[in-house]
Amino acid sequence: MKLAVFDFDSTLMDGETLEFFAKELGIQEKVKSITDKAMRGELDFFESLVERVSFLKGLPVSKVEEISRKLPLMNGAKEVVRGLKERGYKVVCFSGGFRNATEYFAEQLGLDGEFANYLHSKDGVLTGLVGGEMMFSDSKGKMLKRLQKLLDVTYEDTLVVGDGANDLSMFEYSSKKVAFCAKPILKENANIIIDEKDLSKILGYV
Repeated sequence: MKLAVFDFDSTLMDGETLEFFAKELGIQEKVKSITDKAMRGELDFFESLVERVSFLKGLPVSKVEEISRKLPLMNGAKEVVRGLKERGYKVVCFSGGFRNATEYFAEQLGLDGEFANYLHSKDGVLTGLVGGEMMFSDSKGKMLKRLQKLLDVTYEDTLVVGDGANDLSMFEYSSKKVAFCAKPILKENANIIIDEKDLSKILGYV
């Protein structure tokens, strides 16, 4: 068995889920500035995530679900998932974002699994609190190691794809380290760099 793990925001999806939510509240630029610093590795991922989600307090869950289902897929997303599965890969998404989006798009893309965070809500609105499986800068690497052991997949048979600093921890456990339209910190540690917004380009390396 082979394993391919994709980041969601700015990788499988063209944009940042949190910023789409923030736009609804008129605070997109405020959130974007924090996201950009976190993805460059200039801020602690956990602290930046908690801060950004706190700004969403009061957003109706119905609006969250509506926005989550209208997010734009990255060019080539469907093609790369289909192509990798044809080559014997299990294809999974790890996201520092939220299951409202990843659960829906995992079904749309035919992914074999998805791991993300949860937005807490009460009485139909977001409370500004967050929890889940991908809260820290090293969460993706640790989850990948666990998944490899569970599925009996080797380092050589693992491919990972991301764009930001919180994807870096996966590189330690993968022979194919793809920096996709990525921040410099990820490019410096990648052995496959793709700067064109077309995920299907990955198929040329497998």
